[in-house]
Amino acid sequence: MCAKALGLKVEEIFVNLLEGEHLKEDFLKKNPQHTVPVLEDDDGFILSDSHAIMAYLVNKYGKDDSLYPKNDYKQRAIIDHRMHFDSGILFARGLVCSKPLIYRDEQPTQEKLDELKDAFQILDRMLRDNKVDYVAGNKPTIADFSIVASITSWDVLIPYSEFPNIKTYVERAQKHPWYEENKEGLAQYKEMMKSKLKI
Repeated sequence: MCAKALGLKVEEIFVNLLEGEHLKEDFLKKNPQHTVPVLEDDDGFILSDSHAIMAYLVNKYGKDDSLYPKNDYKQRAIIDHRMHFDSGILFARGLVCSKPLIYRDEQPTQEKLDELKDAFQILDRMLRDNKVDYVAGNKPTIADFSIVASITSWDVLIPYSEFPNIKTYVERAQKHPWYEENKEGLAQYKEMMKSKLKI
């Protein structure tokens, strides 16, 4: 989504996690964390973690810095906070529900689902109380690419339609051309999750 918003053409290389391609030696040399995505730039620079990758892409390739402002340190701090909220809470809580299900057919516990629901409630309050259209203000930023991806993915576990501010937020994000990049992978992920879930 970030690359699309920046007008960048990237070569996408599919890594089959279910087949363990992320655990092969050539991948581990690029990313010892064995996570996706990984960016390999034309000059050989390699970077993992989507949040770090997006910041790098905007800093290097952005025609402007509207997605991640350089000089407005308060706005940048808010964006950083939202990305840390995603990586440390929202995405993380969804991952502990989904990873055991995908790899070991272990159903998520009610406790883990409640923790994920709590993350949704935090985001819903954040959007309501800050009276903003997007997670870090009234314009999309790189934080939105992360959070909208997490929310729409974890929707299969906790329906975001139960949270009015999140629902409006996602519907607003879906109107942007960059959101198209989320659709195919999201549909595949949801289909796989639904085939395994018993809740």
